[in-house]
Amino acid sequence: MVSLVHAELRKLLGIPTAWIGVVFGSAVGPLLVVVNASAAREAIAAGLTGDASDTGLQYLGIGLLGAMILGVVAVSSEYTSTGEDAPGARQLTATLLAVPRRTRLLVAKALALTAVTTVQGVTTVAATLTLTGLVHGSLAPAPSAGRIAAAVLYWVLIGLLAFAITLLARNGIVTLTLLILNTAVVSVSYLLTKITPWAAYLPDIVGAHMFLRGMHTDVVIAPLTAGLVMTAWVAGLLALAGLLLNRRDA
Repeated sequence: MVSLVHAELRKLLGIPTAWIGVVFGSAVGPLLVVVNASAAREAIAAGLTGDASDTGLQYLGIGLLGAMILGVVAVSSEYTSTGEDAPGARQLTATLLAVPRRTRLLVAKALALTAVTTVQGVTTVAATLTLTGLVHGSLAPAPSAGRIAAAVLYWVLIGLLAFAITLLARNGIVTLTLLILNTAVVSVSYLLTKITPWAAYLPDIVGAHMFLRGMHTDVVIAPLTAGLVMTAWVAGLLALAGLLLNRRDA
């Protein structure tokens, strides 16, 4: 299994689009700290932030697209054509010839993705919070170690969520488009919370309760509960994706 995880790790990092996810996800959080410094100081002074210790963590939102991109391309690369001379052939066919046990392949891919998103999450959260402290000083208190760890966990779970959804859809373009729209344009999950409070337990909303304290929602979810619900969503979708992977034709 170790050699298979290493192979999947090399495969993932060998995809040019994956590096877009790595660079974008790692850079956007710290960049927003600098760009929004003045506006953030005014919001903190006016008491509009809810909890000033959320300041640095809030900048991670758009950066999560980096983890999503990694999760999507880890799967979508398997469903792309292997070349113009054989447009009907896909990388997955060759992969399954090398690793016929599909569950084992799925676990190896998930572990490789987890390794990359964990490193990215740790470095991005650390850089964003460090820069927030330098820019805002005591105006934006540092969050607790537990909240920082929860933010990294959320980063990893978002990547795995995108991975599972792409495996279910078998189409990276559609999945990534929907994820980008939901994250950067308009959050369908957030809009649904205006209709029913149960929408607060959708994965992208509930996960934020793991580490943010000043969320403007009608439903208050304890961090531990949020983490368990988010993990259950990811585990359930991965299990369903694994089941379909074993039943579908390559």
